[in-house]
Amino acid sequence: MQCPSCQNTDSRVLESRSADSGRSVRRRRECLNCDFRFTTYERVETTPITVLKKSGAKELFNRSKIISGLNRACEKTLINATKIEFIVDEIEQQLHQGIRKEVETIEIGEMVLTHLKDINEVAYIRFASVYRQFHGINDFITTLESLQPLKKEQFASVL
Repeated sequence: MQCPSCQNTDSRVLESRSADSGRSVRRRRECLNCDFRFTTYERVETTPITVLKKSGAKELFNRSKIISGLNRACEKTLINATKIEFIVDEIEQQLHQGIRKEVETIEIGEMVLTHLKDINEVAYIRFASVYRQFHGINDFITTLESLQPLKKEQFASVL
């Protein structure tokens, strides 16, 4: 592993521990040349997922795009960065476990919405408004009404 400080390739592992719910290994290292300490993560190499865009273009799956969208949707809510990372990890794991290695953006967007629906309604509406390209108040009302039956069922189960 190359040291980020001096680019020397000789380092020793100080500590190893499981990360990302066992899906990766976090290693704390020390450069043998300059004593700089740094952290590396080791993950299982997987077959890349190709994302089919609405325009018909294809690109490799990029988790940072989902994180960026979730950060915007979850701004000023109680959803923190750790929870966002967990959501993206879950989605990425589901995609890698699937048989198909080409997925449409629609499927990924719906996966995100499924997670947000259970966590925070405001973040759900924000993400849906961008993802589904809301054009006016009627789009918001329709989406809010689709959430309403869930609340009535939850309320009835408490009584």
